Amino acid sequence: MNPQLFLAFMLVAVTLACTPGVDWAYSISAGLRQRSFVPAVAGLCSGYLIHTLLMAAGLAALLAGVPGLLGWLTIAGAAYLLWLGFTTVRGWRGATFSAEAGVVQSHNHVRTFFQGMGTSGVNPKGLLFFVALVPQFVSPEAALPVPVQSGLLGLTFVILAGVVYTGVAMTSRKLLASRPGAARVVTLSSGIIMMGLGAVLLAEQLLPLIPVAST
Repeated sequence: MNPQLFLAFMLVAVTLACTPGVDWAYSISAGLRQRSFVPAVAGLCSGYLIHTLLMAAGLAALLAGVPGLLGWLTIAGAAYLLWLGFTTVRGWRGATFSAEAGVVQSHNHVRTFFQGMGTSGVNPKGLLFFVALVPQFVSPEAALPVPVQSGLLGLTFVILAGVVYTGVAMTSRKLLASRPGAARVVTLSSGIIMMGLGAVLLAEQLLPLIPVAST
């Protein structure tokens, strides 16, 4: 691979992973509400791993080129974010971390994993990120085939995102676990962020369908 392009991609990937968004909101929520945040982070990374596999197989570009398909994926992703945000907001009053709470919620690891996978994997903007950004850092003149380069770049982003989201979850736990009031506020804010992003995605798809009254 071209080393200059690879380093440039790492800088961009780190910047994007460090940008607060729905992944951060889910990581913070898991750090406060679960005994272990590992399933949540693993789920988020698995969603991006799916995007990486689609991109390496060339399916991502194919999906992006099918008229209307991304719109329906966006609506599905928006509905999922609205539901996930609603469930987070609904439990904000109990947002704290203790050994007792962790034991109670330890059986939810599988559900937490798949919720994290859905958060990043069902988001069509994540798919567009891989389709639009990664090809800019692939060199046709490099020794490795283009699909291999794309896969390695995608895996690099998955690893960097995993490190960042782990840090976010650990920091939220250490700073907020002993502050129930702050933990509840942050959890409530995380849920609102998820619902807000879901509403924006939904509006982007539905508003153009509303007929404008002629004057």
